[in-house]
Amino acid sequence: MTDADRHPEDQDDLLAAEYVLGVLSRDDWRAARDRAQVDGGFAARVQEWENRLSGLNDAFPVLPAPDLLPQIEARLFPVQPVRRRRFAWPWLAGAAVAASVTLAVLVWPIAPTPMPVQLVGETVAFNANYDGAVLEFALDVAAAGQGRDYQLWAIGDDGVPRSLGLLRGPVTRVATDLAPGVTLAVSLEPEGGAPGALPTGPVLATGVLPVVN
Repeated sequence: MTDADRHPEDQDDLLAAEYVLGVLSRDDWRAARDRAQVDGGFAARVQEWENRLSGLNDAFPVLPAPDLLPQIEARLFPVQPVRRRRFAWPWLAGAAVAASVTLAVLVWPIAPTPMPVQLVGETVAFNANYDGAVLEFALDVAAAGQGRDYQLWAIGDDGVPRSLGLLRGPVTRVATDLAPGVTLAVSLEPEGGAPGALPTGPVLATGVLPVVN
């Protein structure tokens, strides 16, 4: 069957799969990306393939989160717009495309998978897992110190920090209804947390809440 013989919906489905797998040429990939931003039906197909192929990410190491500390501090003192970065899917070998698509359809289930979250600063990093409802921090960093506490914040599009609580003990679980892409930050505060609604201590680390597939 040639491309001309394919039904338009089949062509769109194949294009969405190739876009997610990263096997398109640079110009075709950009064209597909731009189409997904304005074509709801095509965007839904892209999302379906991202869910199907999410298991392929297990073959790649977890990359450190981008250093957002200068941007966070600029928004807090004073408030400034936060620039967001868009992450591209890893480029996969062209020879494995057909086998990968077949396995994704027949083998991998579409189910929520906890995602690693890393808040990174100049001298410290906070690691957590996120299942779409709960952030679970394994506090393997040095203690905050006598009379001090680590405090977790969420910063939305309005640039206003909202406290999510204190990070204490070997494991801290934080329930949250935040949307993916929200910026998270950890500040060093007096014991018991910031006295007001805003952080008062230095921002130690920042990261971005991921999408849970």
